[in-house]
Amino acid sequence: MKSYNLDELKIMADGDEEFLQEMLKTFIEELPEDIKAMNDAIENGNATLTYQIAHKMKPNLQIFGLDLSGNVKMLEQWSKSNLKQAEILPYAKEITETVNVVCQEIKQDYNL
Repeated sequence: MKSYNLDELKIMADGDEEFLQEMLKTFIEELPEDIKAMNDAIENGNATLTYQIAHKMKPNLQIFGLDLSGNVKMLEQWSKSNLKQAEILPYAKEITETVNVVCQEIKQDYNL
């Protein structure tokens, strides 16, 4: 079983294979960069930047069927609550690991 689900993306693509391919390429190119920036922001204690990056990633995670909304919400709340940096690390780690696995699967499944 795959770690991702393209049902929502395929609905958006409406049979347009070129669009689907472009979205897959964009995901595997941009999401790892966003993940790195998110982890750097967390490491530097920058809750505001972490919020911005997590918020930016949320639609892509949803479109690819990744159930990480709770994790993203925790990262977003860091800037608005008394959460400590160590408390959000497990959420960031799960996002990071999931995105890395999905990127590898997509690369293999679609020869990208």
